[in-house]
Amino acid sequence: MDTLAIYPGSFDPVTCGHMDLVHRAARIFPHLVVAVAVNVRKHPMFTPEERVDMLREALKSVPQVEVDSFSGLLVDYARQRKANVVVRGLRALSDFENEFQMAHMNRRLAPKLETFFMMTGQEHFYVSSQTVKEVAHFDGDISGLVPEIVLQRMRVKNGKSIT
Repeated sequence: MDTLAIYPGSFDPVTCGHMDLVHRAARIFPHLVVAVAVNVRKHPMFTPEERVDMLREALKSVPQVEVDSFSGLLVDYARQRKANVVVRGLRALSDFENEFQMAHMNRRLAPKLETFFMMTGQEHFYVSSQTVKEVAHFDGDISGLVPEIVLQRMRVKNGKSIT
């Protein structure tokens, strides 16, 4: 049986930490879906369509990775896609508690769906989408923290010229 893994997240915006996890997970799983979660409770910088577009551009060189979006429960999306693994990244101990709770709730709702935790690379453990947005808002340098396509789009969103 081929393993289909899903790496879900808001990816608002996608960071180099996310990209590191995608590339590493793609070496483990024969088919990986990077799934942009549409969360109506959050006020994202980018629309789901923009996030999907940026991820597709940033991941175009990784053929076994597909980019998609979903709303609702992850377990329902996983069932629809016939996925059997969820990939989640852990940056720090603070991430673990929330991820642990979500993994157990997902297991309760979908007992055959496994959660695969990956530690973020040491060069990215301090990077979060929220921090990147805040630094960019105050004209800080986010180059090297996000893929080039994201850097360009964030400059446009923040009313800056692309150099």
